[in-house]
Formats: sequence, C-alpha cells, structure tokens
Amino acid sequence: MNHLQPADYAVFLLYFIVVSGYGYWIYRRRKTTETNTKDFFLAEGSLTWWAIGASLIASNISAEHFIGMAGSGFAMGLAISSYEWIAAATLIIVAVYFIPIYLRNHIYTMPQFLAQRYNDTVSTILAIFWLVVYVLVNLTSILYLGAIAIESLAGISFTTCTIGLALFAILITLGGMKVIGYTDVIQVVVLVCGGLVVTYLALQLVADKLGLDGVWNGLLSLRTQADSHFHMYFPEGHPHYYTLPGMALVTGGMWVNNLSYWGCNQYIVQRALGADLKTARSGILFAAFLKLLIPLIVVIPGIAAYVLYQNGTFQEAMTGSNGAVRPDNAYPVLMNLLPTGMKGLAFAALTAAVVASLAGKCNSISTIFTLDIYKKFFDQNASEQKLVRVGRYAVVVAFAIAIVIAPMLRSFDQVYQYIQEYTNFVSPGVFAIFLLGFFWKRTTTRAALTAAILSIPLSVLLKFWPEVMDVVGIQAAEIPFLHRTMWVFCLDIALMVVVTLTDPASHQHDKGLDIDKKMFHVTPSFIAGSVVILTVLAVLYTNFW
Repeated sequence: MNHLQPADYAVFLLYFIVVSGYGYWIYRRRKTTETNTKDFFLAEGSLTWWAIGASLIASNISAEHFIGMAGSGFAMGLAISSYEWIAAATLIIVAVYFIPIYLRNHIYTMPQFLAQRYNDTVSTILAIFWLVVYVLVNLTSILYLGAIAIESLAGISFTTCTIGLALFAILITLGGMKVIGYTDVIQVVVLVCGGLVVTYLALQLVADKLGLDGVWNGLLSLRTQADSHFHMYFPEGHPHYYTLPGMALVTGGMWVNNLSYWGCNQYIVQRALGADLKTARSGILFAAFLKLLIPLIVVIPGIAAYVLYQNGTFQEAMTGSNGAVRPDNAYPVLMNLLPTGMKGLAFAALTAAVVASLAGKCNSISTIFTLDIYKKFFDQNASEQKLVRVGRYAVVVAFAIAIVIAPMLRSFDQVYQYIQEYTNFVSPGVFAIFLLGFFWKRTTTRAALTAAILSIPLSVLLKFWPEVMDVVGIQAAEIPFLHRTMWVFCLDIALMVVVTLTDPASHQHDKGLDIDKKMFHVTPSFIAGSVVILTVLAVLYTNFW
C-alpha cells in the first residue's frame, strides 16, 4: 500500500496548524461573549454571507460525499448527483420562504419552532428523534467513512482514525458556532482544491489508459466509455431503480428529502439563524452555487474509477475480502495514486470535509440537547455559563457514542444510501409538520402529534411492505425508499388535515406565526443569481436525462 510520505504529512500539518490557529484566534477575539448561548450556538450577528455559505457546504459535504457519493458514482453514475443539484434549487426555496419565517419569529432551534407553533410535547418528541438520528446515523456514519478513507490512505488503524477525527472535531466544536463558521471557510477552500486535484488525477489516468491527450479528453471519454453512467433517469426494471427511482429524482421524494434537510434541519438552518435576512439569503444563494460544483469533485472521480476498473485497473483494490466489488473503495484508491505532496493536500481535503461536518453536526446536537432538553426539563434556571458548559459536555458524549458505534457500519456496501434511507424515516413527518405549521394557521397540535407519532411506523410499514402483504397471501413489490418518502409525506399531510378539520380546537387555534407577505420579497440580485442556477440545472438535466 502506498501510504503518506513525510512531505504529505508536512502539507497536512500545515493545514492543521492553519485551521487550529485561525480557530483559536477567532475564539480569543470573541472570548468576552463566549458564555452567551446565542453567541456560542448561533454566532449571532457575526457571520458574513460568504462565511454562512461556506459553513453550509462544509457542514454538508463530508466523507459521506467523498467516499459514499463517489462510490455511488462508481456503481450508478451521474444520477446520484440529483442529491446535489436538486439541493441547489431547494436552497433557493429555503432562502425565499423558510428563512424569513424563522428570523421574523426569532426562532433559534427547530424544537423551539415546534414548541412555539404547537406545544412542548411535539417539540420534545421531535427533539429526541433528531438527537437519535444525528448521533446514531449522521455523526456515526461521517466518522466511519472518514476513518476508513484515512485508514486506506495513511495506513493508520481504524480505531486511531476515529479517535483522532473526533478529537480534532471536538477542538473546533468547543469554540462555538463562530469558530466553526469561520474555520469552515478554510475547510471549504481546502476540500475544493484537494477534491479538484483528485478529479484531475482521475481524468488524467483515464486519458493515459485510453491513449488520449489531456484531462479534457479524459473527461469527454467517460461518456463514451460508460454511457450507462450518464443518465439521470432510471426507469422501472433498471438495476438501480430502487435506489434512484425514475421521476422521484426530480418531482417526488427527492424534494421532500431536500426540503426537510435544508429547511427543517437544525444542523443546516442554524448557520443562518444568527444573521439578518439579506445576509442569510446571500449566504444560502452562495451555498447553492457551490452545490452545483460538488458532483465534479466527488461523482466524476467515481465514474472515472469505474472506467479504469472496466479497463483492467484497480481490480484487486476494488474487491472486498468476500470477492465482491466494493464501490466505496473508489475514492481512497484514487487518492493513493496521487504524487507525494498532492496526496497530503487530498488527505487534508478529506479531513477538512470530515471534521467540518462532524463539528457542525455535533454543534447542532449540543444546541438541541442543551436548549430543548436540558434547560427545559433539568434546569430551567441554568445560567448562560452553565448552559454553554453543558453544551460542551454534550459534544464529548455524542462523539464517545459515535466512536463506539462506527465500526458496526462495516457491513454496509454503500453507506451513503444507508444515510439517506434511514434519515428519511423521520424526514416526511418533519417536513409535513413544518410545512403546515408555516402556512396553515388552523393546523392543530393534535395534528402535529399524529404526524410525529405515525411517521416512523408508516415508514417501517412501507419498507417491509412485501413481507407484510405476504402474511395475507398477496405478492407485492418492494417500494423504493424515495417513493416511500413521498407516500409517507402525503399520508402525513392527509392525516394532519383530517385531524385538524375534526379537531374542535382548530377554530380557536391561535398559534399561527407572524407572517407578512412582504418578507418573501427578494432583491434583483438574488433573482438574477437564482435564474442562473436554475438555468444551469435545466441545461444539465436536459443534456444528461
């Protein structure tokens, strides 16, 4: 195995010193206000639009993309990019309609919104759901994927990698959202530059393997060599239909998945909640532009690895111990081929993605636990200093749990799909509760509780639909998870409407939010940026449909 050389470690050490030093400088500069919970958890009024946009992307892009999405690119092709490209359009919707509501109503956490709009019971149920999913699915999977990549690249043991990544992320997280937000700017620069280096190498390898001249020709050859990997639509009967089912990618469950993630997710929305509306919207639009670029960094290398594999390269490296092809090996294999120094940059890029995402995720775990669980049920009179201290303890405990659980994910072939499927057990109900809570004042607490309680059972029922129907002697086909997502969302909406209309409390319900149509107006520059993004998306989908 071609592991890191001293020059690579030197590059990585420089990255570590820059990020840690800059973070410490930000921390010391704001130390006088660090014990204020709004400053610690939200960096209120301190993040610029470019810091918000960079932090959104740094928190979102992690090993699940570099490893998981590249693996899906190897296995399925460009269609997996819908998660990124639809997200770009979703961010525009969030900036126009969701963020103004949060800011106008002084919302700082998603459970706080639920308590303000419905009641504490709804808020607590979903706060617990979020904490469970964030720790057991998101934090754990990010840590796992980052550790296996670094283990492959540097030859460091898996356990050491998980502990090292956790400690680095804890160092960043304990400084609060301001430190996370501004260090994320450096993280994004590093992960984009390092990611482009790997893409360049992969395309150059393809060109060399096929006897072509230059990276551009290598890129063009991917479509001729792997035409099956350049289609955004998988019809029913296609081998990957159950993972990315047909029109669900552009009209169905993908939108529920993205709107829930980008608009109703503490982990993401938190970056914009401490800013004014104009700054928040500009930051979100900047993140949308960056989202368009992500497939170039993570999916294209996966497709390039597939082409190289089909032409006789990486045969042993892409095969697991059971003899089956391991798609998630694609990105680590490519990284190992980088020259000395460049490998250190790619190593730093991967670490930046993992650490930024871990820090952002754990900050949200800490925020929800401290403000929506601890303060509400354990110590309502806790001082600001004590709440910040509890938040820091929550960070350490969450990482300890993730370190213990991470090795258990080795049994999954494509962890990216594991993340998407199991977070979508909660997403439909969450989005239904938020959507009707935003825009239908009559929606009652009883309706929200119905969706909160039934969303997971409905998701489980549809996941095991063939087995359930088999009990009564009826043969039924498996339901793709994006279709399940849409079905559960529609069922939740229908149940909430019925419960609200039959609930006597709906006529006296006075928990509608403060909403003024003028708050949805946007500036000409925002409209121009949005048109550019939507035009690029139209061209991409038309070309690769």
